[in-house]
Amino acid sequence: MHSIWIYPLLFLTGTVAGLIDAIAGGGGLITLPVLLSVGFPPHMALGTNKFQSSFGSFTASYYYVKRGGVSLKNALPGIIFTFFGAALGTWSVQQVNSNILKEIIPFLLAAIILYSIFSPKLGEIDKHPRLKPFIFYIAFGLLLGFYDGFFGPGVGSFWAISFVIMLGFNLTKATGYTKVMNFTSNIVSFVIFIAGGFVMIAAGLAMAAGQILGSKIGAGLVIKRGTKFIRPIFITMVILTTLKLIYSRYF
Repeated sequence: MHSIWIYPLLFLTGTVAGLIDAIAGGGGLITLPVLLSVGFPPHMALGTNKFQSSFGSFTASYYYVKRGGVSLKNALPGIIFTFFGAALGTWSVQQVNSNILKEIIPFLLAAIILYSIFSPKLGEIDKHPRLKPFIFYIAFGLLLGFYDGFFGPGVGSFWAISFVIMLGFNLTKATGYTKVMNFTSNIVSFVIFIAGGFVMIAAGLAMAAGQILGSKIGAGLVIKRGTKFIRPIFITMVILTTLKLIYSRYF
């Protein structure tokens, strides 16, 4: 696990995951299996994964903010409530069994797949919001922040579809705001993991370098190409996440 040859592999893994994450989420489908396959114990793999993914979500968030795709002022209530939700979720997962979420989440992701497929114009243009932004951020910041701290898989998909349906964002804008919320919950989880000694810093930094590169490329593609580019990748990553969770749970 400590061979020098592991670091180019981790850098490449981080690059590919950062690229995919910045576009549609789901980079953890790549990074976690790689960390486990090279010999990381499960808790160390989870902590290191949160560490390296924080760099990717920060890079993508910064790029979206810099290019005008995200207003931090507008997103601030979401950042605050996601922070508290993630802290509560990360604490709670240490107290109770998360098996019930392993049963429910694949079906919720399957609903997102069907909704996206049968709503071909979903997220193409901005629409009238169904909730006031502050109410949305209180409800979904606490709920999805809690979920990311408690369990996590598919949280980017839940954020993106929530922004589209509830706030009327187009999918490009929703992707940018999703990265900001992802970064918030990633940081909370990372701090708790590193406090417990479950982060391999050297390996995490190798992946983080790749994450920064991949996230910058991915965010640039989203800004330039827009919703029609994101949509098929988004649906594909939700399908893969769903299949992975079903396989892990039942097979």
